[in-house]
Amino acid sequence: MLSLHTNNAALSAQNSLSRTQSELSTSMTRLSTGYRINSSQDDAAGLQIASRLKAQTSGMAVAMRNTQRATSMLQTADGALDEVGNMLVRMKDLATQSADASSTAADKTAMQSEFDALGKELSNVLQNTSFGGNKLLIGGTIAASMTFQIGASSSETMAVNLSTDLGQVQTDVSAATANYSGSTTGTELTATANATIGKLDTALASVNKVRSGLGAAANRLDHVYNNLSNISSNTQAATGLIMDVDFATESSSMTSNQMLMQAGTAMLKQTNSMSSMVMSLLQ
Repeated sequence: MLSLHTNNAALSAQNSLSRTQSELSTSMTRLSTGYRINSSQDDAAGLQIASRLKAQTSGMAVAMRNTQRATSMLQTADGALDEVGNMLVRMKDLATQSADASSTAADKTAMQSEFDALGKELSNVLQNTSFGGNKLLIGGTIAASMTFQIGASSSETMAVNLSTDLGQVQTDVSAATANYSGSTTGTELTATANATIGKLDTALASVNKVRSGLGAAANRLDHVYNNLSNISSNTQAATGLIMDVDFATESSSMTSNQMLMQAGTAMLKQTNSMSSMVMSLLQ
């Protein structure tokens, strides 16, 4: 029906152009940002899943940094205890030498002087070794139960408790050298060298037990880091599958919509001539 008031063809062309323009705008936005989902309107369910995956990935990245820092802290403590062990070995050597009948009183006095100096340094290392500004060994972080956050959820934690073993180290070292807790001249090598050998063996065993615990915890953290890295990589890939735009598909869609826009514009121009056809009937 020819009508002067209603141009059905023009209305249809306008609706088609509006839809095509919206789709073209969406394609251009996706291609310019690189994301398939730029608002919740694009894919509400996909956005929710991707946001949850992103939060998990971000949390795991922080947890990975946590494991690295925790490993560094444990390695610092292990290094300090390694030096403690070296000093105890030297002190045992001195005690062994002093216990021999060939050592004179002057020899024992000289060895006692070194023994006392090492005792003071044992105190310094055990009580003043720090990490990040906080004491690490006696009276420090490792002297209490430790909880490491090794994942993105509240349940992903790792507990390490070396407090009892570290306390035993202090007890055994104090028993082996009087100068650990003071600045007096000891008599370990001048009077009881043979007995001191056994006490130093006990102290060494205590130190090695703590080092074993530190090593086990550090190894576990290393495996935690590797696992987190694997999970993070796969989670990021899953997020990309949801969020990232397929450039080949979207470019094809944009080209198609551009052609439809051109065709729709041409047809709208043609439909605008319908009113002149109505007027020709009145001539």
